[in-house]
Amino acid sequence: MAAKSGAARHDRERKPEPGPVGVAADAPKLDRLIHERLRLGILSALSVNESLTFNELKKLLDTSDGNLSVHARKLEEAGYIACAKSFEGRMPRTDYRLTAAGKRAFERYLDHMEALIRAMREG
Repeated sequence: MAAKSGAARHDRERKPEPGPVGVAADAPKLDRLIHERLRLGILSALSVNESLTFNELKKLLDTSDGNLSVHARKLEEAGYIACAKSFEGRMPRTDYRLTAAGKRAFERYLDHMEALIRAMREG
């Protein structure tokens, strides 16, 4: 029984594991909202286009209506994209554009990824 308590005490006395090499402890966390593949695709497409329709994004990202709708809504709720609904004749039309907050968040995300790539290449 003494061996167990000694082992437990030894575990508590261990130094914490070091963080990732080349990444400062106070480095910003990766934006998990953007990091998901489809949401990253939406922001990437909107960053180089003034706006895109739902159907243009769906075709560009090769995804389903439901999948695009769910991920676009998450970005919209975060304030990263804006959605405008209208009609073109009798057909509904949904247009998306990147907001100023979305552009800043996307730029931070890209800066973070570039820093990780640099750290890996230098290390």
